[in-house]
Parts: sequence; C-alpha cells; structure tokens
Amino acid sequence: MPPANYTLNLETELQTTATGPNDQPSDPASPAALHMPFDNSYARELEGLYARSNPAGSPAPRLLRLNRELADELGLDADEMSSAAGLAVLAGNAVPAQAQPLAQAYAGHQFGSFSRQLGDGRALLLGELIDRCGRRRDIALKGSGRTPFSRRGDGKAALGPVLREYLMGEAMHVLGIPTTRALAAVATGATVQREQLLPGAILTRVAASHLRVGTFEYIAARDDQALLRRLADYAIARHDAALAGTPDPYLGLLQAVAERQASLVARWMGVGFIHGVMNTDNMTISGETIDYGPCAFMEHFDPEAVFSSIDTSGRYAYGNQPAIAQWNLARLAEALLTLIDADGEPAEQRAGAVVQAFAEHFDFHWTTVLRLKLGLDDASGGDRALADDYLTLLRRHRIDFTLAFARLADAAQGNNTPLRTLFGGAAAALELWLKRWRERTLAIGKSPDELAAALRSANPIYIPRNHHVESALAAAVERDDLAPFERLLRVLQHPFDEHAADSALAEPAPAEQTENYRTFCGT
Repeated sequence: MPPANYTLNLETELQTTATGPNDQPSDPASPAALHMPFDNSYARELEGLYARSNPAGSPAPRLLRLNRELADELGLDADEMSSAAGLAVLAGNAVPAQAQPLAQAYAGHQFGSFSRQLGDGRALLLGELIDRCGRRRDIALKGSGRTPFSRRGDGKAALGPVLREYLMGEAMHVLGIPTTRALAAVATGATVQREQLLPGAILTRVAASHLRVGTFEYIAARDDQALLRRLADYAIARHDAALAGTPDPYLGLLQAVAERQASLVARWMGVGFIHGVMNTDNMTISGETIDYGPCAFMEHFDPEAVFSSIDTSGRYAYGNQPAIAQWNLARLAEALLTLIDADGEPAEQRAGAVVQAFAEHFDFHWTTVLRLKLGLDDASGGDRALADDYLTLLRRHRIDFTLAFARLADAAQGNNTPLRTLFGGAAAALELWLKRWRERTLAIGKSPDELAAALRSANPIYIPRNHHVESALAAAVERDDLAPFERLLRVLQHPFDEHAADSALAEPAPAEQTENYRTFCGT
C-alpha cells in the first residue's frame, strides 16, 4: 500500500475562512488548593499562538476514574488528585496557582480543505509538568467549556466520547503505540445537547505536546516569519534537541517528524487501528496519536475499511493512512519552506525529497511490524511476500485480522485447530501458506515454545473491539454503570494475556453488526 506522490503547493491549496475567534473569555475559576508545579514554556515562548481562557467549571463534579499510574509518572500524588482539591482542578472549578490556562491556535486541512483558523474550541492547556523521567508533558482539560476558538460550539464534551478516549489511549499505550493519555475522567453534573441530551464530562489529557502540523499551517498562512521561526525552534528544543545548532535544523525537523509518523502509522496498522479523521490538525509533531473521535479497530481484514460517519469518501480508510500521513507531511513541508536553507538547492526540492522518501520509510516500518507479527526476528528477502500473501488470504476470506495473527502462536506449538477454525472452508488455502511459514520459522532456530512466546508478545488477543466499546459506553451513559467499562479497561491493560473468563472480549462482532457500525467525532 505505497503512498501516492504529492507535490508542495501552498498557494493553490490555501483557502481562508471568515470565522474569527470569540474574544470573550470565560469567567476565571477559583484558585486551587492543590499545588501542581507547572512550568509553562508554551505560554512563555509562543505568544501569538494562543488565547488566554479559563475553564467554565462543573456544577456537580464526580470523579469517574483517575489514572493513578500516570499520576505517579507525572510526579503527582494520586490520593491528593482524587481529593476534593484535586477534583476541583480536574472539573475546571479551580486553577492551580502556577497554571496558565490557554487555548492553542492552529489551522488545518480537514478532509483536504484548508481552514485558516481552528484552535482549541473545547480544550484548555493548563500548563506543563516535568515528569519523573525529566520529560515535559502537557496537561490539558478537554470539554471544559467555551474558548475564544469555540465558534458556534459549546466547548463541552459528552460522557461517552470522554470514556472512549480514556479507553483508547490506555489500550494504545499498553500496545506500545505512542499516544496521548488520560489522567482523569470527571462527570460534570451538567448535560450537553447533541442529537439528544447527554451527561457531560471532562477529560484530563496528557501529551508530549499538543503541537500539530496545523500549528505550523496557522502561522504560514499569516506569513509571520518571526513567529514561524520561534515555533520551529521551540518544537526542536522540545522534541529534537539534537538538531539545535546543526547546519539544517528545520529540514532535520521535517525529517524527524516524517520518521515518527512513518513508524506511528505502521504500528497503527499492525493492530488494525483506523484513526478516522487524519486531518492536519490531528497530526502531532511529537508522533503521538491524538484525538480518538471517530476511531475504530478493523475486524476482518479490509484495506478499504471505514467506520467514521463523517468520512463519506473513504479518504481515511485503513489502507489509505500511509498516503494521508504523507499528504499531511507535505503540508508541513510547505509551512517550513521559508526556513529551510537552500544551500544552492531549492528548498522545494530538499523538502520535497523528504516527503517523497516517506513511502520508503513507511515500507521499512510496516515490513518490520509484519515480521514481528509472523515471529520473524531476523530478515530474509522473502518475508514481505510471505506477509503480503497472508494478508491476501485474510482479505479474500474475510478473516479477523487480530485473531489470524494471535492464533499463529497455537500453530507454532503444533495446534492448528484454532487457526483452521477461523478459516473454516478456506482451510486448504491456509495450509499451503502455513507450509511456507513453517519453513521460514524453522530457519530462525527457535524452539516451538520460544516461537510461540515471541508471537504472543507481538500479537494481542484483546483489542478495543467496537461492539464491546459501545456496550461499555452505553452502560455508563444510559445507566450510570461503569462496571463494563472497568472490566474492558482491565482486560485491555493486559492485551497479550489470554484468559478463558474473558474469551468473549476477544471475539469479533457478528458480520452484519460490523458492516453497519459507524463512529462519530464526539464534538
């Protein structure tokens, strides 16, 4: 699935919107009794890329879940965070003394059309913490009320999307995929109006940063060279410090982002993940997955799989994700062109070469992912063909992607029955491929048990199956019952450990349910 080639052409794609920010800030929240040692480099260094704002507050907040492991990682006291003082901060009713709440400004290409001004319409960056490993992490509230960028929105979030993002972020984290994470989910005690009245909630999101391709597009569209350089230098200092002082730091930044995104998308695809809305404002400079609105996990293997209700053209289908990542990277390249030192060669050519090289980088990472999923920890020239032929079998016979790889561990130990059962009447075609796979794995020299262990460590048995996610969210929203959510979260935090008691959570939905399944952005 090689990405298509894209050229750099800012002028022909730049479109502006008439919508401007609402300059009315929300009322300031009360001072917090809770101490959080924020150090706010974004607020200090990037004036012009944000608007000051305050959370609107919650009338009757209730802590639904605190991520105690993440709190400890951030150097926070989990007991204090779950106290009344902590709840006040997480609910937007109080702001820590060292916080500087702000809504970030950014633009973005949404389904290919450029919006000159988007920005945080329902999120607030409280500030940054230095975690126990010395890493700078953003702490942001999502769903805390209107900001100057809310346009016609209410700035609120409903309970279902908040719990979805909590669940998805934690599942991706345990699968080893770079992602934003949830520190807490809080019920606000208010309702939000969507197609119906829904219980409101606030998510506290933690990120390496919230810098996006759209952040660079926002400045480039305004031709503010001084601010563009400040932003690029800030991004380098925060995510690619080794580039500072090098001859071509801005070209290096583009290369670093390209490499991170190539790796990220390959990892997504290795677990059947479909982001659903890969707009440039949802592509991070850090290489973390962000914004789990209409995301879904593919069941039977299908490169054309689309679940997002707003992706009517299939632009962000499973198999299109590498090409879209490359397209987004071209938009970043356009934004950085004026900073890239040509050194005798046109900047367009140098940046364009990075964009074109993305296909090769993605192919390397995707091949690496596939090798691991087949239990191949060394390289052989026929490995990609072996993997591609297996994917062709899965597509032709509509076999569940996750289980088709997970059940290879049983086959490695001589038990072909689980895999044959998956293939049903196509078992004969499977046998021909299994013969080739066994010949290849024998060359590695591992015992059957060693091979099975490697396969089980690479292939989850549990993913956030769409029907189980929806069932858990419905219980929380409709019956205020978090038990299904907690059970699903517990299983997803150990995705490689199969237990008979949780076997139902490993099973795909009935085919007719999957065919009709649609996800929504949650705004």
